[in-house]
Parts: sequence; C-alpha cells; structure tokens
Amino acid sequence: MAQINITDFMKENYKVSDFTHLHWVGTFQDYVDKVTEDPRIARNAFQRIHDMIMAAGETKYTEYKKEITRYHFFDDPIDGGKDAVFGIDVHLMKLANFFKSAAAGYGTEKRVLLLHGPVGSAKSSIARMIKKGLEHYAKTDDGALYTFEWFDEEETDILGGQKIFPSPMHEDPLKLIPVEVRKSFLEEVNKGVDGLKINIKGEVCPADRFIFAKYMEKYDGNWEKVMGHVRVKRLILSEKDRIGIGTFQPKDEKNQDSTELTGDINYRKIAQYGSDSDPRAFNFDGEFNIANRGIVEFIEMLKLDVAFLYDLLGASQEQSIKPKKFAQTHIDEVILGHTNEPEFRKLQNNEFMEALRDRTVKIDVPYITRLDQEVRIYQKDFNAEKIPHVHIAPHTIEMAATWSILTRLEEPKKSDLTKLQKLKLYNGKTLPGYNEDNVKELRKEAVREGLEGISPRYIQDKISNALVKNGHVGCLNPFMVFNELETGLKHHGLINSPDQLDHMKESLAIARQEYEDTVKNDVQKAISVDETAIQTLCANYIDNVKAYTQKEKIRNKYSNKLEDADERFMRSIEEKIDIPESRKEDFRREIMNYIGALAIEGKQFDYKMNERLHRALELKLFEDQKDSIKLTTIISKVVDKETQEKIDVVKSRLIKNHGYCEICATDALNFVASIFAKGDSAKS
Repeated sequence: MAQINITDFMKENYKVSDFTHLHWVGTFQDYVDKVTEDPRIARNAFQRIHDMIMAAGETKYTEYKKEITRYHFFDDPIDGGKDAVFGIDVHLMKLANFFKSAAAGYGTEKRVLLLHGPVGSAKSSIARMIKKGLEHYAKTDDGALYTFEWFDEEETDILGGQKIFPSPMHEDPLKLIPVEVRKSFLEEVNKGVDGLKINIKGEVCPADRFIFAKYMEKYDGNWEKVMGHVRVKRLILSEKDRIGIGTFQPKDEKNQDSTELTGDINYRKIAQYGSDSDPRAFNFDGEFNIANRGIVEFIEMLKLDVAFLYDLLGASQEQSIKPKKFAQTHIDEVILGHTNEPEFRKLQNNEFMEALRDRTVKIDVPYITRLDQEVRIYQKDFNAEKIPHVHIAPHTIEMAATWSILTRLEEPKKSDLTKLQKLKLYNGKTLPGYNEDNVKELRKEAVREGLEGISPRYIQDKISNALVKNGHVGCLNPFMVFNELETGLKHHGLINSPDQLDHMKESLAIARQEYEDTVKNDVQKAISVDETAIQTLCANYIDNVKAYTQKEKIRNKYSNKLEDADERFMRSIEEKIDIPESRKEDFRREIMNYIGALAIEGKQFDYKMNERLHRALELKLFEDQKDSIKLTTIISKVVDKETQEKIDVVKSRLIKNHGYCEICATDALNFVASIFAKGDSAKS
C-alpha cells in the first residue's frame, strides 16, 4: 500500500479559501449591501427550495398527449443517483408545483405538505433528497443565506456574561429592522426591481427580541448603536448539526411531549437569569425552532399523538409556534410529513381533525406501474459494478420487476385485454386496437392502481437472498429469483388474506410464463439471427395483406405474373400468434390502418413497432430454420459433432448478442430444449 504524506495531501486537496468563503462574517450594513445586490439572499424557505429544484434543470416529454416535466433534481445528482426516484414524474410535477405556488405566495406556503402512499414507495427518499439538496444548495453562492449573532466585548449581563450569543433560531438579520420603518425600507430597496422583491415577515424569536430591547434601553433607542452589537454570518444548513433542517419521529407517548417541537426551559440557567420566563433561560432547540429558515420532516406524521398534531395547525396556517411561557413566535420553514394509507384513512375518518385536513396538501407517491422505470430501481443495486463476482442473467431483474408491477395493476375491465398486455401498454408497447387515448382511459378507470401490491423493498430483499444462496454458481438466473419470491410470500408481513396470497401467486405464474416465452424468443433469435431475412419476410407479408385488403393482385417476383394474395403464406404467420380464421380480416385491416396512420404523420412502418407481428415473423423464420439444428438433442446427452458445432454457434450468439454468460446460455438452451421436447412428446 502506498504511503501518504497527509500534510502534502491536504495542501493539494483542501482549500482554506473554501472554508473562509462559507464562513463569511460582516456587519449589518455589509449584509444590507449583499441583499440589495442579490435579493435572492433574503428568500423564504419555500422560495429557496423551489429555486433549488429548478436549478438542477428539467426535461420535457409527452406521454398520452400530455406534456410532462422531469425535474433532474429527483435524479439525485448530488449523491450520484443514490436516492433517485423514477417512474412517478406526474406526481413529482405536483410536488414541484406546490413549491412554485408557495414561493409565489399563493397560499400553499400556509399548508402542511403530506406525502401519501404505500410502504416503500419512495416517500422517505423524496424527503431525504430535499433535505440533502437544501444542505448542498445552502453551500453554493446561488443558495447562500445568512443569520446573525450578538456580541459584546464587555461581557455585560445583557448576553448573560458571555461575549457571543448566537441567534437561537438562525433568524434573518433583516428582521432586526423595526416594524414601523419596514414599509419605507422595502419601498426604497425594491424601487425599480422587476424580479424577486425583498420582503420581511415576522419578528425575531423571544431571545433576540429580549436582547434587542435591552440594548435599545441601554442606548436610549439609538438603533445604529444597537446594530454595533450585531455580527452577520453565513448560515450553513446541516441536518446532523440541527441547523435549518429538523426531523421528528413518533416515539413512545410517555417519553415524548410537545417541548420536543417548540423547546423547553433550561433549568440550569434560571439561577443565572432569575426567572423561568427570561427567554435567555429557554432552549429554543425544538424541531420547529432549529428548522427555522429550512425544513422540518415529520416521519410517519399521522402516527403522532393528537397533541403534537395541534402544534402543526398554528405552525402551518399562522406560520408561528408557541414555546412554553412565551408569545407566538414566527417561523419560516417547510413542514413536510409522510404517511401510509391506513393512517391517512384514520385521519379522514376523525371528525375532530378537520382543521388539520383543511391545512394539508396531499401529494400521492404511488408505486411505479411502468416496467422500464421499475427495472431502474433494481439496477441501481444489482449490476456488474456492484456485484462483479456474480453474472446476472438477462431478464432476471426485468422478470422480478414484471411480477411486482403485475401485483399493483387492477384487472382490466375489457375482456380482450390481459393484465400482462396492460403492463406492456403502460410500458409504451403497441397493441392492435389500442392507442394513446385508450391507454389513458385504462389508467383513469384504475383508481387504486399503484396504491397496493408488492413494494420494491421486498424484491430487493429477495434478489439479495438469491445472490447469497446461489452466489457460488457464478450466475443468477430468473428461476432462482422466482423461487425466492414465492418462498418469501408465506412469511410476508403485509399479506393478510388468502385471496391476497392467491393474487400474488397468480401474478408470479404469469411472470414465469412471460419468462418462458422470452427465453424461447432469445433462443429462436439466436437460431434465426438474420434481421434482413425478417425484414424481407415482413415486406412480403405486408404486400400480401395490402393486396388482400384492397382486393388487388400481387406480382410474383419470380414469374412476373399477377396473382391473388398468398392466403397460405399469410396464415402461416398469423397462426404463430394465435390469430383465428374468424379474426384474420380484422387483424389485417388493423395493420393496414396503422400503416396508413403512420404515413399521414410522415412516418414509415417498421415491424418492430407492432410487437405481435414482430413476434409472429420471428417465429415463422425460426420454424423455417429450426430443422437445421435439432434442439431436443441437447437434453438427450447424445449429440453428434455437427449438431454440437451448431449448438455452440447458437450459444455464442446468446453470449454476444443477448448478454448471456456461458452458464446461463447453457441453462437457457437446456430449458428451451426441454420445452420443445415436451411439445414433441405431446404431439406424438
């Protein structure tokens, strides 16, 4: 291991100038100069968080003919995507709009923001990202904010015999401007300003107010001399140091009281100051106090005792709190709570909590119902970089995600649509007879979708178990994960009825069948790998369908004669995807209508756009070529040299083109061979 000279290392990597920049200290006048130069310094907590979200950038895209904004802040750029949230952009838009409205002062700044959703749906991740983002943003020049401290070289009684008395609630220095002159000050300072205007709301906390009053007495109302005892400094928000970011969690009711929110008397200082109503003898260290200028998070908010919820009423609507023995104290902070559905239903049914319901803005944070987004969650933890010693077979993560989403989807009301097809439609695939409007309607009619089902945590736990149990094999395949998922259902704490368990197992059976079809498809592609051949086959089929639907003749490319559409050829493809004779005309018309609609938009048809046709063409090509390699011989253990060479070619294609390794490619071939062997024995 290389030796490190820590002194040289620190000189190269640590800059003292960065520290001094973040710990700027100046006079009250210096601060006023800074604010007039950049009014953003005096933003309130809602404005700061809104600007923080917007500063990370955004991307707009269209889904179901609606423009959606993806805010890059929720990709967690600060921590390299560790807490990134996927698949719920519409709900994150609502969250961003809440902050936008509050920042503009439209009323939502007087509300409790409540994230509501099932367990494991990223509520805590969103809260953690906002807190973490605020810490980071406060260290940038764009997010800079300031507070003040009192200082007195003479160690007078005003500061309790100490030279420095920091503002206990990290108040904005502008609050020291007397209320009676604020209007004139703001008119003067905001003159000619088009954008964000400086605003001063509320008064300083009781301790600062007391000290201010004492100095005003000492200097006979000379405000300028009082400001000589004020030192303005940069405020660095930190959850760990309890500065500007607070977190409150329900505990045992006997060991928790409201002083944890609003502070408590410091009994040791009563002797020094002579009274328990002297604000200097009070610890303004409740979560509401220390979160001033930032955000306070209420974990599982509705599990709190009713006495705590009453504190939220004034804190939200009046933006003030009531510390014991002191007047109402103004706060500037975002109140963010999160809760699950049973607790929220309890709130709805409690007629005594109408006031809190009225002061709450609920943002739903449901489970993801889009497959590719769910896959991204698991790929963060289970990938080659994090697990280099075990290869994860193709479709392993995808199949686990498929099952989790199937458990969250409601049964389609249309009889011609399966739950798996619905999943694929949600994931952007096309099906004949379904366009964007139909899919949008499907989402609308499924009111409870995404609020029930399996949480991502369960999937993560079971993939981890499968890795531990099968890590020695060197490759993790879907069957290993399926077995873990099914075994764990018996002991799952959130499955509380036989019907629920049956629903989970039924969804698992669908996912297993989907994997069987998918792995067969991979092997078939590896055998019939020629994409040009598929395109030629597709062009031939479309020409015949066009001739059939338009009652035209088609020119035979060999004899150059005009002939009727080749019915036998068309049916040989359609039968591969179970299109019955009675439905063939509908299927052919649907394809021609789809091609026509694309042509109007200036787009060209590609067989990959239609999943069913794509599958049919691959199966047809596979059938035409499969006799050149007899898969069933793989499981017979007796394979001649020529067949073995062909099998090795297929295996190498699986490895090269489809992401398999030697182990899972062999497993896939053996599995598909066993399926065909069953099929052959069934036929005989």
